[in-house]
Amino acid sequence: MALLIYGVTGYTGRLILEEALAKGLRPILSGRNADEVRALATAHGLEARPVSLSDAKALDAALQGVTVVLHCAGPFWRLGPPMISACMRNGTHYLDITGEITVFEQCAASGPKAKSLGVTLLPGVGFDVVPSDCLAAHLKRRLPTATELTLAFTGGTGLSRGTATTMVEGIAQGGAARRGGKIIRVPSAWKTLNVDFGDRVRHCVSIPWGDVSTAFHSTNIPDITVYTGMPKSTARWMRWTRPIMPLLGAAPVQKYLKARINARTPGPSAERRAGAQSRLWGEAKDSAGQSVRSLLVAPDGYSLTAMTAVASATRVLAGTVAPGFQTPSTAFGADFILDFPRTEREDRA
Repeated sequence: MALLIYGVTGYTGRLILEEALAKGLRPILSGRNADEVRALATAHGLEARPVSLSDAKALDAALQGVTVVLHCAGPFWRLGPPMISACMRNGTHYLDITGEITVFEQCAASGPKAKSLGVTLLPGVGFDVVPSDCLAAHLKRRLPTATELTLAFTGGTGLSRGTATTMVEGIAQGGAARRGGKIIRVPSAWKTLNVDFGDRVRHCVSIPWGDVSTAFHSTNIPDITVYTGMPKSTARWMRWTRPIMPLLGAAPVQKYLKARINARTPGPSAERRAGAQSRLWGEAKDSAGQSVRSLLVAPDGYSLTAMTAVASATRVLAGTVAPGFQTPSTAFGADFILDFPRTEREDRA
């Protein structure tokens, strides 16, 4: 029952490896940089199987005897499909830590085929989208007639290089929401909302968070908007720059922005993560005017990602998750997030 972690030498990949080892797992380590993968494997006495995602034959060989892949290399819209295809060819369950709508929708579309092959496709087993997906499912449980879902989150420690790169690659696409069950593209900072996160009220702006995809598959609620806490000045800047957003996708601009990202530290320090927390808020409404709200307090996103990703992989390794496309809440239930330390949920009217 082997677990392979791909992208293990990245910032989040290393956090996940530390958590896996702490839980007694002995994963196979993989990634494109052979020297770094082998050095990390040697340091922990683990097997190394470095491989490029562009080499399908070598990728198939790397997956021999592997039960579960935990894919940590992004941007996932670009690096996920080769691994997903390889997993389906080899009967290997696929998990990742994406928050990208495109990947969730691709996995959902591949769900029937994966189910016929006995393969589980479970993207989004990190901060995006485990806590928010579990919160969405909990709100649906509280109000089964819900037709509208609003989610918001705040808190953070800064971005890792990988997260920042993913954001830069998607910046030209603007925002996204779901209306009438369909995902629609909307302008950046399309809507704003003041949210009481329990500690204080924060100004929030709509963003193309992964739940625009996953919450619909988890709850069947047709109208979904997701927000994040953001200063009003930043939101104004996003609105002012809408006309030039397409230009940000141009190759020279992307090259410049990525060079700036690569000059930064890999990610937030352990000390910074230890002192941080994330807060999530959700509201569900129905056509009769009924509504329910809930709050969720959890560790910082990167620490939580390591915990939820390893716990998810462990459950899939145990054979307790059905094949086909799954979200965290359909795989593990709305209360899955409460299994983790420093995580609390509060219901409001």
